[in-house]
Amino acid sequence: MESAAARPRPVLTAGSVLPADADRAALVARVHNPECDGPCVAAVRGEQVVDLTAIAPTVSDLMERDDAAAVVREADGGHVWRLDELLDAPAGRRDVPRLLAPIDLQVIKAAGVTFARSLLERVIEERTGGDPAQAARVRARVGQVVGGTLDGIRPGSPEADKAKELLVSEGLWSQYLEVGIGPDPEVFTKAPVLSAVGTGADIGVLGASVWNNPEPEAVLVVDSRGRVRGATLGNDVNLRDIEGRSALLLSRAKDNNASCAIGPFVRLLDEDFDLDTVRGIDIDLRIDGTDGYVLRGSSSMREISRDVLDLVAATHGPHHQYPDGFVLFTGTLFAPTEDRQAPGAGFTHEYGDVVRISSPRLGALVNTVVPSEQAAPWTFGVRALMHSLARRGVL
Repeated sequence: MESAAARPRPVLTAGSVLPADADRAALVARVHNPECDGPCVAAVRGEQVVDLTAIAPTVSDLMERDDAAAVVREADGGHVWRLDELLDAPAGRRDVPRLLAPIDLQVIKAAGVTFARSLLERVIEERTGGDPAQAARVRARVGQVVGGTLDGIRPGSPEADKAKELLVSEGLWSQYLEVGIGPDPEVFTKAPVLSAVGTGADIGVLGASVWNNPEPEAVLVVDSRGRVRGATLGNDVNLRDIEGRSALLLSRAKDNNASCAIGPFVRLLDEDFDLDTVRGIDIDLRIDGTDGYVLRGSSSMREISRDVLDLVAATHGPHHQYPDGFVLFTGTLFAPTEDRQAPGAGFTHEYGDVVRISSPRLGALVNTVVPSEQAAPWTFGVRALMHSLARRGVL
């Protein structure tokens, strides 16, 4: 990657980040308010963002309310910001109002290897030991053996067992295929509570990584009872070289400063936007490099191998509870193989890349790639949040 330097920031406007049907959507935001040096829970109503912190001091609290959608649409609020003003704020500044990730106390979980195409790319990472120079050769070998064997297979089914037998006989079985087509999904903790960044912020890639990519995903917002209350977009940044060396390096590959982006808003489920809507959404990706490089891709939730409620049940239940709720990255179909820096090496980020993840019903999450070591330090944690809310008298 090129060294990080001052880059022109992407221009964001209300029109470029709001869902296409924002006038019908119940949208939740979080806003850093310099007047109280802390975050506010807010409702997005057109191009106005209305402070609801006096009613729901955290997004976690709001998600527990059965009337959350009505509160977001109708409740009287406090301070009102212009959405364009918030989007225009420089990333990381504490002295101006700006958008934050639209979640707070929820645990940030992620389901991996939930799409057949990206499943095979995980196998390729493992087979190459994280060496991008070997990717094309291994990809051809895996494709030759697997072909369409995994298309449409229901994980844990007899057909999945037959595919496993074939792959074992060819010496291609791996831990990634186990969670991809086996009975149990991969669910891991992506990032610490309150560490996610929002739209317009820098997103971090570990400086040691030379083979990596964004992972555009639908993210479910789930309350303490395991009910899906809303959805948003996320970037589960993937360091292919590090995880490819060993799956035991998952935490190093996934959990770094600014390596988790969520936003722009949480769209609450209602009569116009339900779980079946989420099951059918398409997610588009566009990457713009500082050198004019452009990459486009897409991921369709219709091609997911496991139903979203099965992923929720694997995360929450008698075996595990989340008293403040959780958010769940649902995985991605996107696994870029287009060469960028060298023939056969596939795609990898360069610093300054602008990553736009969008869906008509959820809006757009836009971030600029920087080294994790140079992203704004994460300094506002749970203690700081509690102190801030206590000073405002809303606890």
